Amino acid sequence: MKLALATRLAVALCLATSGYIHAQLYVRGYHAIPYIGTSFRWDAAASFAVAALFLVGRPVLLRLAAAGLCLSGLAGFTVSRTIGLFGFTERGWQPAPQAVLSVLAWVVALALLLTSFLTEQRQSESTPSREPVRA
Repeated sequence: MKLALATRLAVALCLATSGYIHAQLYVRGYHAIPYIGTSFRWDAAASFAVAALFLVGRPVLLRLAAAGLCLSGLAGFTVSRTIGLFGFTERGWQPAPQAVLSVLAWVVALALLLTSFLTEQRQSESTPSREPVRA
């Protein structure tokens, strides 16, 4: 049970970190970039909201929302550095250190979510059924 709480706190921290970074970048100039600024604002808001809700509980829907935020963030990061996103292209790990920290937060959150899911699956498979045995 303590591990589940620690995992929940760590995922919430990763989401809040990503949200903070995106809010910071939005305020420091990304708000002026069409479409990108709006997506940074929505990402920050969604990350903070899911992080706060994750502290209260971790139903499947919240886990999916957390994973979706992380995966969409990684996808946007990749696209903005390869083919561009809405005409916006960034290079390498700029802006530094925000780019590295965001990617790290997303990857750690995804790893924690996957690990907790697999652990729960293993535990549910090893728990004996409570159905009565018929003779």
